[in-house]
Amino acid sequence: MSRFIVLSGPSCIGKSPLTRAIKKLYPALWQGVEQPVLYNCRDPRPGETDGVTYHFRSREFLEGLRGRPGMIVMDVRRDIQALDMADLLAIFERGHNAFFEGNPYVADALLKSPELRGVELVTVFMAPLSAEELAFLRDNAPASVKELVADVMRRKLLRRTQRQKGVLSQEDLEDIEARAGAAYLELGYASDYQYVLPNHDGEDSENWDAFYYPLGDARKCVLDFVAILEGRTPQFAEQWETTNP
Repeated sequence: MSRFIVLSGPSCIGKSPLTRAIKKLYPALWQGVEQPVLYNCRDPRPGETDGVTYHFRSREFLEGLRGRPGMIVMDVRRDIQALDMADLLAIFERGHNAFFEGNPYVADALLKSPELRGVELVTVFMAPLSAEELAFLRDNAPASVKELVADVMRRKLLRRTQRQKGVLSQEDLEDIEARAGAAYLELGYASDYQYVLPNHDGEDSENWDAFYYPLGDARKCVLDFVAILEGRTPQFAEQWETTNP
């Protein structure tokens, strides 16, 4: 039976470097795994390739996909993303496993799709804080947990974008604020996932690739994701029972 592996979480949480680490360090686990290419209206980031990372198209083009049979079109923070379900189903028809790495909004729509009935699901969510940390902050911090989560992600997003672009434009700052502001609400999806990986090493962290092997929380995420893909019990992963701990 084919598997649908879903890796999701807030923007800049570390989904992409985790995926790259698995492909590099555990290539055997990636044999027979295909990733459908989504559409996105934003501009490519450094290192991204049209048709590989996303199909980069105009906002007007993606607006025109709304309502078309088989198309999932979602408003994602300040962008629009879309997926042709035929591309995903074709992977299963070839007898391969499918992998989705992306935001919780598109992931939620995919996981609710009736076309995935009979497909084994493996769902993993990456969170910037553990459930225990969130509970502690809720009871002890002077600011709201929503504001604290936004601040955690804002710092990660700023460091990532500065590394990519150097000088940031007003549009860059507005995009960062939209992504950071959405992070707490996006944690509300975590309880729908089989595993939650607490991770302080976002995409801004050098712990992913400055050394031979990831270190810190990046290393824990790699080890846990490998265990999950191999059908073993992960060591550090959590299971969240509440919407927003």
